[in-house]
Amino acid sequence: MRSRLVMILAVALAAVAVGVAGTRLARSFPSAPPPAAHASLAAQQAAYLGVYEPGAPPDYTPIANFAQAAGRQPNLVEYYSGWVEPFDTAFAQMIYPHGMTPFVQIDPTDASIAQIVDGTYDDYLTAYADSVRDFRHAVVIGFGHEMNAPWYSWGYGRVPPATFVAAWRHIVTLFRAQGAENVTWLWTLQSDESGTGPIASWWPGGQYVTWVGIDGYYYDASDTFNSVFGKTINQVRTFTSKPVLLSETAVGSQADPFVNIANLFQGMVRYKTLGLVWFDEDQQADPEHRDWRIEGNLFAEGPFRLSTHEDLTSSPPAG
Repeated sequence: MRSRLVMILAVALAAVAVGVAGTRLARSFPSAPPPAAHASLAAQQAAYLGVYEPGAPPDYTPIANFAQAAGRQPNLVEYYSGWVEPFDTAFAQMIYPHGMTPFVQIDPTDASIAQIVDGTYDDYLTAYADSVRDFRHAVVIGFGHEMNAPWYSWGYGRVPPATFVAAWRHIVTLFRAQGAENVTWLWTLQSDESGTGPIASWWPGGQYVTWVGIDGYYYDASDTFNSVFGKTINQVRTFTSKPVLLSETAVGSQADPFVNIANLFQGMVRYKTLGLVWFDEDQQADPEHRDWRIEGNLFAEGPFRLSTHEDLTSSPPAG
């Protein structure tokens, strides 16, 4: 009996030892991460019609209303994401079957740009990157848009350009390390105007950027594509040949939309850009009382429909 007990005890101790060794081995060799997601968007000229609609996400109805007014379904849907907000997977999954790619501007409104660089927010960024990777389809992401302008906390005169560049590179590197290779990285400028800084100061390098975005608006009837976008595109071309997307634009009701919507689309083609993203919001409550919507505006809706028909090429498939 004693020998049998000794044998049972020995077997039990051996089993415990094997279990401990197995646990240590598992810690030494953690489970393999999910496979990387690879998806890209075609850099095709005049192929992208995007829209920003208040209320989308979560609602799809404003996008459908815009598509009806525009006579064409958008293939990019832009929204703005505050810091520590997660990637909206449900919205991305909702619009993808309609041939639309989510375009997210992640804005570090309540974040320290220096702390992004030193890794303070890596847990948040890793979770975001994992969600984007797990979506498996193409996603357009910008960070800290219009950083060459002074009106945001991360912008010109508030954060040194070198710090912003380091944060941009840190984010892109982290996403790639997590296997989120399905991101089209959009480095987004404010069009050059009084009060903005020298745009090349914020350039993170071609290996960290997929497309260049430029935001600009027609405020007055005297505005033209050359005055709103042309000078900035020419400056960009001095340091990169990356494709350009007009990433946030519209023609206001005071800017003669009947004429200038055509001017916008024709300039988009002439300068060989990827397309444009229309900022479809009523901002009449703001001091300048701007209404950028085309829906229900006969002076905007007709020219917009005609321009999408004449100046946009066939939409590339979503990645």
